[in-house]
Amino acid sequence: MKQVFFLTLPLLLLASSSFISEREYAAQLYKNPRGIGCQFCHGENGEGKLIAEYIHKKKQKSFRGPPIDEIASKEFYKALNKGQDGMPRYYLTQKEMEALYFYIHKDDKKESVNVK
Repeated sequence: MKQVFFLTLPLLLLASSSFISEREYAAQLYKNPRGIGCQFCHGENGEGKLIAEYIHKKKQKSFRGPPIDEIASKEFYKALNKGQDGMPRYYLTQKEMEALYFYIHKDDKKESVNVK
């Protein structure tokens, strides 16, 4: 058994350090960051989404997840750290926040992915 390990060790060392791409990681994080995915409130691509409609004091109301596909990186970072208006606080790492921003802005070349 030890011989098999030592024979495969060079292959393991030469293998890539990640088995998924940055885009795949970002997509998985967007769909399940800490229990509930962003897409349920913000839509598949951050475009915003209707969450619920209800009647309050005989008036029709709606609760919507706001669009986040055009938000600047600094505002995106602040929103993730605040947790307001129904938005839970996820306690994401810097790398996770950057990955989420990358996912939402994957086709946008206007701004850096860095959300510091």
